[in-house]
Amino acid sequence: MTTPACRFCGAPLTHTFLDLGRQPVANAYLTREQLDAGTEQAWPLHARVCGRCFLVQVDDAVPPEAIFDADYAYFSSFSASWVAHAKRYAEAMTERFGLGPESLVVEVASNDGYLLQHFVAMDIPVLGVEPTANTAEAARQKGVRSEVTFFNAETAPQLAARYGRADLMAANNVLAHVPRIGDFVAGFGRMLKDEGVLTFEFPHLLNLIEQVQFDTIYHEHYSYLSLVTVEQVLAANGLRPFDVELLPTHGGSLRLFVCHVGSGHDETDALRALRAREAAAGLDRIETYGGFTPRVEAVRDSFQAFLRQAKAEGKRIAAYGAAAKGNTFLNYCGATADDIVAAFDANPAKQNRYLPGSHVPIHGPEAVREVRPDYVVILPWNLKDEIMGQLDYVREWGGRFVTASPETRILP
Repeated sequence: MTTPACRFCGAPLTHTFLDLGRQPVANAYLTREQLDAGTEQAWPLHARVCGRCFLVQVDDAVPPEAIFDADYAYFSSFSASWVAHAKRYAEAMTERFGLGPESLVVEVASNDGYLLQHFVAMDIPVLGVEPTANTAEAARQKGVRSEVTFFNAETAPQLAARYGRADLMAANNVLAHVPRIGDFVAGFGRMLKDEGVLTFEFPHLLNLIEQVQFDTIYHEHYSYLSLVTVEQVLAANGLRPFDVELLPTHGGSLRLFVCHVGSGHDETDALRALRAREAAAGLDRIETYGGFTPRVEAVRDSFQAFLRQAKAEGKRIAAYGAAAKGNTFLNYCGATADDIVAAFDANPAKQNRYLPGSHVPIHGPEAVREVRPDYVVILPWNLKDEIMGQLDYVREWGGRFVTASPETRILP
């Protein structure tokens, strides 16, 4: 078997970060017909780390069309906290960079317009670039001008020729989703004005390691990112970071402010502090990435013990949030519909389907009262407080909430 090569620098990938076995695509929710047909596919989910640039990445096991199809089921607007986060961003960027009616704000992977709608409300021209047709159509219904295409070094100049170059570009939780990360980043340099600003938001690899957030690893997330690696990708494409904010979203993310290498934006103390923190954690040393597997196995063992104990006591276990991260978690733990009677999710595109791999049926949130579970496992743990607030009535029948990362806890 040939050794795979790093998707950024091309070095041979000889170091395993975590091998999660064979898993279905995390967002491939099944219809009843698909479930009955028994044709569900699974692919290796093997994360490796590059010994040269330290990019953590999963193998290219799945064809992209199997991940990002025309009926992609993730709509950003179903999380109220995420929409509020986007509104705060729009207001802060408008004030900091003096955006107005003559500006252009471009978001790459603009989804259903959850972010750009806030710039539209301030009369700032926008363009959303989104590869999935159904989410882009939802954005247009909000008045968000949208192009359905993949963004890269080839399409960016075409978009710039049609709409102009951007004062602000945003790319939230997409840098990890592109198989050709260098080609993707090159596009921003070709569409950003000389003194324009680009912001990337992405989950921070350091949190994944320190908090054992292994469930954020799935085929759709090709890369797991640190500043030490992203700086190298940016530099190779004539870009540099100049500021950073630490965000609580997605279990701890970075918002990296980026500009052209020759632009006048001064580097901040916050960026220098993050560099120092990553160096202290050893993210620039290959030995740091060893030893992650036993910590992940301990999380799995803790959850499996909870399932055995709850079932032995005759308790009914359900899950809330049909999130991709939850699917990685359940499948790695070997959980099935025999263990978890139902999953609940507010997204109609997921309801009346089945979780990939585990085949747990998905219902709308209103079904919680019908099922009356004794335990509700919150799969998108980053939204724990929001979900517990929405489902507080579960306590009426003695129901309890459970989180499973970084260990299984029955919450008070």
